[in-house]
Amino acid sequence: MSAKDKFHNIVKSALQKDGWLITDDPLYISFGGVQMYIDLGAEKLIAAEKNGRKIAVEIKSFISTSAIADFHTAFGQFLNYRTALRQKQPERILYLAVNLETYNDFFMLPFTQMQIQEYQVKLLIYDVDTQEIVTWQN
Repeated sequence: MSAKDKFHNIVKSALQKDGWLITDDPLYISFGGVQMYIDLGAEKLIAAEKNGRKIAVEIKSFISTSAIADFHTAFGQFLNYRTALRQKQPERILYLAVNLETYNDFFMLPFTQMQIQEYQVKLLIYDVDTQEIVTWQN
């Protein structure tokens, strides 16, 4: 199992503030002979629905000297995890959690936006200082 991301507890707190119940920390998935650990699993019960919404969240801090290298790592993990989730827990929606500063500085670049759109990456954008979710990007 890999080490927790620098902002793991901040994202966990932000999800809880937003009404999510953390069900897995980490969320273990085994598929095709590969064992994977997604940072968080959570669910939110909605009164209008019988079944609650379930999500998985992969948290990335983007703190190395190369944002594109961090992006390659995060993107590869996201795509692998999404494939496994579709097979093992198709009711769960996967999000890539990035902090607001990284989102504004790197994720708004044309290249990054094209990749997010082409591969339909769902983002959870959070504020490190307030420990709150800024927006969900589907």
